[in-house]
Amino acid sequence: MRNFLAIFNRELKSYFSSPIAYVVIGLFLLVSGIFYYLIVSNFVQVCMRADMQAQYYQMAPPSLNVNMMAIRPILHNMSLFALFFLPLVTMRLYSDEKKTGTIELLLTSPVTNLQSILGKFSAGGVLYLIMLGFTSIYMILLFMFGDPEFMPVLIGYLGLFLLGLCYISFGVFFSTLTDNQIVAAVSTVAFILFFWAIGWLSGFVSPEVGRALSGFSLIEHFDDFAKGVFDTKHFVYYLSFILMGQFLSFVSIESGKWRGR
Repeated sequence: MRNFLAIFNRELKSYFSSPIAYVVIGLFLLVSGIFYYLIVSNFVQVCMRADMQAQYYQMAPPSLNVNMMAIRPILHNMSLFALFFLPLVTMRLYSDEKKTGTIELLLTSPVTNLQSILGKFSAGGVLYLIMLGFTSIYMILLFMFGDPEFMPVLIGYLGLFLLGLCYISFGVFFSTLTDNQIVAAVSTVAFILFFWAIGWLSGFVSPEVGRALSGFSLIEHFDDFAKGVFDTKHFVYYLSFILMGQFLSFVSIESGKWRGR
């Protein structure tokens, strides 16, 4: 445990001792905030039009669901933005070690490969949790001026966190494969995009194949979370995806040791 905490603390401090954490968090909040404003503004306009129509026809104003019409699109947008920002967090975890030559010290230290992987992965996960924590300001504003349901928002954020951990897990893996940080980041984005797009292909194939493809889609499993529905099959899928990334990272480092690099 002490070795794990040493790696975790070192990586987390390295994020905030350089511009990486501040730039990634700042840009993520900026882009998310812009789309938050656009989505909420559109929702307010829809509400105003609905009220005007109700008054014109002397009817009761319709009840519009803020969770479905505003919060759900906001969560989906943040899941997409995280896809492009989190690889910037993970790209240096092992690539930088290889480039600077400190990977040899890491591999020959008392720290096991599993402790190293989990420490780096956890540091990325905590940074992502901080990013999501700042976005809670957007939800607080909705609760102040609207009447959304709390549990669907909480479940949506749980899904968003699990989805981000999937990105980070494979970001660590691709970082173990190269000493070039840009290659590691681009590889991670391309890989994750494949598991996004695989669900969209379900509409172009037979229903049986379509269901199978949807079962592998990262975003299809997130959709229920965004609706506020917690289903254990989605939780198990994300957990399996995360563990697969950790396993491949372990295999990659072990094979590198036997190859002498």
